[in-house]
Amino acid sequence: MFDHHEINWLADLLSSTADTEILPRFRRLDSGDIRQKTSADDLVTEADVNSEKVITAALRERFAGAMIVGEEACSDNPALLDGLNSADLAFTIDPVDGTFNFASGVPLFGVMLSVNIKGETVAGIIYDPMGRDWLIGIKGAGSYIRRADGSEHKVRVADAPALKEMTGCVSWQYLPEPDRTLVAGNQAKFLSHLGYRCAAHEYRVIATGSAHFAVYNKLMPWDHLPGNLIHQEAGGYTARLDGSAYKPGHVDGGLIIAPDADSWQAIKQALWQK
Repeated sequence: MFDHHEINWLADLLSSTADTEILPRFRRLDSGDIRQKTSADDLVTEADVNSEKVITAALRERFAGAMIVGEEACSDNPALLDGLNSADLAFTIDPVDGTFNFASGVPLFGVMLSVNIKGETVAGIIYDPMGRDWLIGIKGAGSYIRRADGSEHKVRVADAPALKEMTGCVSWQYLPEPDRTLVAGNQAKFLSHLGYRCAAHEYRVIATGSAHFAVYNKLMPWDHLPGNLIHQEAGGYTARLDGSAYKPGHVDGGLIIAPDADSWQAIKQALWQK
């Protein structure tokens, strides 16, 4: 079974895998090393595939019997998602979050992992291979940055300002019409918009207080379980668009992450106001 003393082992697994399978391929990919999945901006590279295999193999050896849900494995077999919300112990892996950036030579990508027990996320890790540090959240124990030198410091979300002073990320491109056009237009009510094409770094800047909110519609567990827990443990508030709690088994229903419950409601109202 899993206990919190495994966090450092997991964090080191992500960084060592990045060193061997991801960074050596950055800005060195040949055309045959990049493939489309569902569209021209939904890509997979040899770094994604190989790093997921390495992480998966290490998890299987250390945590025999655990459910392992990797993005690339699920791309080939979506049935692997079944049972995530009830497994005794389950890990999700995003081997290269921000693959479009990685494949384009943009140094804004990350490696993400979540730990889930019986439908509850209990730990989340976001590793930044370029910055060589980890953003870690543990259920009930807060969130913190771990530096390469081993030093750690707690992180906290920003206090909620007025809407016109908020910076956030709105993934309107995954919304159906007419919400897509409505929400995209209403972004002008906020101070500024960030769009990193990388949930790892979007969650990072919000959980550390440099931005305020994000709105997502496509909820694949490897993209959101780690950052969602980190955000909550940093003092933030999250809920799906209908106000319900976000759980490991959810793949739809949208998600708003905000500084607190009042700002969550204000953000939703502002974006969906006709």
